[in-house]
Amino acid sequence: MTMPMPDDTICAISTPPGTGGIAVARISGSKALETAQRIWKGKRPITEAAANTCLVGSVTDTCGEELDQAVATVFRAPRSFTGEDVVELSVHGSKWVQQELIMALIGAGARIAEPGEFSRRAFASGRMDLAQTEAVADIIASGSRAAQRVALRQMRGDFSKRIEDMRGQLLELAALLELELDFSEEDVEFASRKKLIELAVAVRTATARLAAGFSAGTAIRDGVPVAIVGATNAGKSSLLNALSHDDRAIVSDVHGTTRDVVEDVISIGDYTFRLKDTAGFRHTSDVVESLGIERSLRELREAAIVLLVTDSADMERTPWDDVKRAMEENPEATLIIAANKCDIATVPAFGDTLASAVIATSARTGEGIDELRNAICDAAARLFANGACGDTLVTNARHYKALKDASEAAGRTIDALELNLPGDLVAQDLRECISHLGTITGAISTPDILQTIFSRFCIGK
Repeated sequence: MTMPMPDDTICAISTPPGTGGIAVARISGSKALETAQRIWKGKRPITEAAANTCLVGSVTDTCGEELDQAVATVFRAPRSFTGEDVVELSVHGSKWVQQELIMALIGAGARIAEPGEFSRRAFASGRMDLAQTEAVADIIASGSRAAQRVALRQMRGDFSKRIEDMRGQLLELAALLELELDFSEEDVEFASRKKLIELAVAVRTATARLAAGFSAGTAIRDGVPVAIVGATNAGKSSLLNALSHDDRAIVSDVHGTTRDVVEDVISIGDYTFRLKDTAGFRHTSDVVESLGIERSLRELREAAIVLLVTDSADMERTPWDDVKRAMEENPEATLIIAANKCDIATVPAFGDTLASAVIATSARTGEGIDELRNAICDAAARLFANGACGDTLVTNARHYKALKDASEAAGRTIDALELNLPGDLVAQDLRECISHLGTITGAISTPDILQTIFSRFCIGK
């Protein structure tokens, strides 16, 4: 979809709000250079600066008085982020200076940018497709190296290229199929049914695989969920505190101290983890504690990594049956056993288990904690590898839905071809598949969808 390019000039602070060493005001539009020049004082005019150059000078306020020393970085269309002329003014990060700078730019003819408007202009100018512009927000929000890498691949266009390659092949065959409909009375076949079935099968497989990686992608983006489970007083809360280097959870010798899920977010290696300390398993008549145990089971069934904490001094209380049933309902999860309290008891032999690792730990002395952190990190790396389709992970719910819809439409196309249904019915399902793929990159979109997507961006982006 081609969007009309706006002809006005916008401005906003692009650095995080608040006080800092520097702040950057971004100006974009057909008159960006002239607007910046109106508040600029320097040896060289901004309007005469070459592309991709920096100028040193100062900026003035609405009264024409010097506001601050500044550096102006000039980007000329079409080789800028937005595809328009862009000027970025770097000043000292005083809140007051930032406010006065924006007021001066408004007085010079710019207007305040709407949320995501810079990225929207990049999309409108063809500098980025829709999936790439969404990746800009993801890379800003990335909290780990793994999340940054996933967003960077998407912003680079790796994901978009896969989608557009599939869409392009389908469009070619769809055009031939439409041509057949124009010559339906002459009984001619322009589109090979065999080739069309093979392509539809390939598209269905590829889109289904990409969609299947959504859970891994969101886990890497938002933090890999780790459920810490076990019997009461096995040391779950102590291990949470040891792993996070913080007294996040209350530790007590009293059984049933933890009655609700306690969550903490930590980074290990390239990944972010959401550690969830759960209520200990035991038979109890306490209503509140029973509810906590129910929540423990839910977290166990939904976790990507299950950390089962056993009490080496009292193994009989370990809830093996509950863990086994939950793992059967959640077969993609990785089980790690932390044989806790190894400082006061001998760690028993575990024999055959479903666990990827069994590690002797002591939350009190710190023994085995580093090894446990490494095992959790290794499990996340496997999650990333198993959830990827090539090097591509889907982290966006909108993309996930479009992929699911495209896969289903490809399936209906295959059914129609195998049943030798009329060409117009085949063409309808094929068009739906193409349309769903097009919504991912923005080749097919509506103003309402675009407004919803870009409204989630910050004003300066």
